[in-house]
Amino acid sequence: MLEIDTGRPTSVTGQDGVGAAGATTLITLITDLPYGPKAAEIARGAVAVALHGTAGDLLDDARLITSELTTNAFASGSPPLVLCVDRRDQTSGGLEVEITVTDGGCTHPAPSASPILGEEAESGRGLVIVGALADAWSLTTGAHGTRAWCLLTRAARPKART
Repeated sequence: MLEIDTGRPTSVTGQDGVGAAGATTLITLITDLPYGPKAAEIARGAVAVALHGTAGDLLDDARLITSELTTNAFASGSPPLVLCVDRRDQTSGGLEVEITVTDGGCTHPAPSASPILGEEAESGRGLVIVGALADAWSLTTGAHGTRAWCLLTRAARPKART
């Protein structure tokens, strides 16, 4: 089993919808994805629905991350593919988005280190992209399931003075 974790936060949403940090969960989207080449496209569309109305840069980052995680799950894992998007708008005006892609697991061991890629390589950069865009991420692989998770946060924008 391979596990990579860059620091998942520990806040938990309570029954009243308000978590420890004062966050309110507005939407949780969970969807099965087809196990095939269309999985990433469908996942990007689902993220767009879950994050409707958010800032363009956050939506772009979330769609790209989702595409990379879904493509990795299809290329290296097995069915079923499942996408979960949790969107929490905070009372302070900030936003947290968690994206999780799970699959049925992989039968071959994951590499213990990232390969060195040449400029001409057409694949192998997915988790590098996720690491660059996400505030935190983790990957747990095994024969019975693989889970890729990331967190995107955006601070509240200061209000314009009038």
